Amino acid sequence: MSPNAIEINALSKNYGDTNAISNITLNVNEGEVFGYLGPNGAGKTTTIRILVDLIRATSGRASIFGLDTRDGIEEVRSKIGYLPSDIALYENLTGMELLKYLSNLRKIVEWDYVSNLADRLECDLSLRISTLSRGNKQKIGLIQSLMHHPELVIMDEPSSGLDPLMQQEFYRLVEEIKSEGRTILISSHIIPEIERLCDRVGIIRDGILLTVEEIDSLKQKSVHQIEFHFTQPATEDALNKIPGISEVTVDGNSVKCTIIGSPDKLIKAAAKFEITKLISHEPNLEEVFLSYYGKVNPDAQ
Repeated sequence: MSPNAIEINALSKNYGDTNAISNITLNVNEGEVFGYLGPNGAGKTTTIRILVDLIRATSGRASIFGLDTRDGIEEVRSKIGYLPSDIALYENLTGMELLKYLSNLRKIVEWDYVSNLADRLECDLSLRISTLSRGNKQKIGLIQSLMHHPELVIMDEPSSGLDPLMQQEFYRLVEEIKSEGRTILISSHIIPEIERLCDRVGIIRDGILLTVEEIDSLKQKSVHQIEFHFTQPATEDALNKIPGISEVTVDGNSVKCTIIGSPDKLIKAAAKFEITKLISHEPNLEEVFLSYYGKVNPDAQ
């Protein structure tokens, strides 16, 4: 059985009395797009920097394709592409000069592919990096993380600075990489981006991993808003007895309510009456995300 692309076991990083991450354990499967979701300062970047051995964990271990990210880091780096959240480039070089320098370290780079990436991202590699905008520097960062066809791509806030058209092109690149069977870890605080691209998501807050689940499964556990319209005046008595139901409001022939989890029992109870219209407001990942944060800090305003 092949190893997971990433395995993280009880990983913690402390700075004195401050816990950047605490006892993180998760696996990323080969061939999936995994989203690491949390607000700024949640611990996403700390986890990633440990994976690429830029910092060392206080405790716990991590491996990539079965290789320890400390003892086997040289071989690990030959298999990965990495885009940091705050990319620092050699400002006195042009984009092409930088990529050629990095290609000498990587040894294997297909320049036709580099040109294709630059064209798709509308990135002029002849310009000196010091003259580029934040978004154009980000494009060079994306190219350098992809140009050697890595088995695993680790991206920390990858669409930061990109305009909407380039974000769409970036999404297409991610979909192509996945179709080739390669693996991607995307760390982001942009919820629609994670919802669109990822197969599974890990939600982290204050250095604590709250959950790791498939996005569709996560939505099933979240809050649904459902509205029924009946042929006769409605009462709330029959619906109030269903577990997970709350905020039942009646307005003539219509009933609105909130339910957590599966709406199956609610639908069956309502089906005893003649229904003329049923409206379900499906949750998006942002609502799920906020519901988890509410559980952790119910007093937050």
